[in-house]
Amino acid sequence: MNLTMLWIFVGAALVILAAMFLRKKLPVGPTVPDALKKGKLLPDFSAVHEDGSTVSSSELRGKPSVILFVRGNWCPFCTKQVEEVTAHYKDLNNLGARLIFVTPKPLDTTRRVAEFFDLKFDFWLDESLAIAGTLGLTMPDGVPGGWAKEYGHDTAWPTALIVDENGIIQYSKISRLIFDRPNSEALVKELRKL
Repeated sequence: MNLTMLWIFVGAALVILAAMFLRKKLPVGPTVPDALKKGKLLPDFSAVHEDGSTVSSSELRGKPSVILFVRGNWCPFCTKQVEEVTAHYKDLNNLGARLIFVTPKPLDTTRRVAEFFDLKFDFWLDESLAIAGTLGLTMPDGVPGGWAKEYGHDTAWPTALIVDENGIIQYSKISRLIFDRPNSEALVKELRKL
């Protein structure tokens, strides 16, 4: 065995060991709950819109919607997902879709993110995690220790839903690990199928 092959073998072994280590150390998400499976009517839930009004998931009927549950701005993976999705906002909007982020964190901080990107999308607040609980998306002890004092211990599993104009779920993805999120291209591809 030459030296190059040895390094390839050692590198592959290290990658496998790292993946096994991360799989044991990182929380692994739930499977998609029955209520959120493709073909089901999106369950009715209420949230607080960023303008302070109460909104309902049933109000989404009439045009497709992309609903992303994010853990909060303290989460680097959520921040990256928001940046990535908002960079492709026009693609989503050109397909007639609404973009809604559901977050358990205070809306004033969340709105600053939207203003920074200068885009028209909505933030819905699920501060008590009632929506996450109803939909089976609660992540117990999902807030890292340094942030738990400010944001509480529990949060929502990162989740992406695409709902058609009739309120029927056409796409549902729960992150199995906290960093595996669908990218904008995947969301646009699913929207084009509607």
